[in-house]
Amino acid sequence: MRRALLMLGLLTLAAVWIPLPQFARHSFFAHMTMHMGVVAVAAPLVALGIAGGSLDPVRKVPALFAPVPASILELVVVWAWHAPVLHHAARHSTVGLLFEQGTFLLTGLFLWLSAFGGDCAHRVHGRAAGVVGLLLTSMHMTLLGALLGLSPRLLYAHAADHAVGFANLTPLADQHLGGAIMLLVGGVSYLAGGLWLMAGLLRVTTLKPEEGA
Repeated sequence: MRRALLMLGLLTLAAVWIPLPQFARHSFFAHMTMHMGVVAVAAPLVALGIAGGSLDPVRKVPALFAPVPASILELVVVWAWHAPVLHHAARHSTVGLLFEQGTFLLTGLFLWLSAFGGDCAHRVHGRAAGVVGLLLTSMHMTLLGALLGLSPRLLYAHAADHAVGFANLTPLADQHLGGAIMLLVGGVSYLAGGLWLMAGLLRVTTLKPEEGA
């Protein structure tokens, strides 16, 4: 199962990184699909694929993997790359795109591994922190997605250079669709991860209350 999850995560990366960059230059929706594919689909699959195994870095240096600081770091990275200047660089520069996608993947793996990695025997407090970290991330992903999806005007001036974008969408409709992708995929993925950890935490504390003390 672990190997299957890892392979599925790597295939997801290939699926978003091979075809989508050519469309992302002219489409916010394509760019957001690539973003969500990396942080909300591929990263959790890869993290779950290596969590608890010999490749799990949390087992070797657990002090470096704290879910709440990891969530804050991802918040800073995600919101920074959606600032107009950095977003423009990622959309119109190969180097900018590589740097953006690389930081998305690293921060995504950092958070998901912080929440799910390590030895299960010592995970009661880790699960609780993981719940907080993932739910915080779900909240800020939902907020940013809502801002992008509900904005009455274009937030990125360079999008106005294309009267009709991907799939004949207007730039504003393209932005709204991208925001909806972030709100749904990003918000739901991290929410699901947090709820899964919460269910495990409740199960452990119910069966072994003395360990949760």
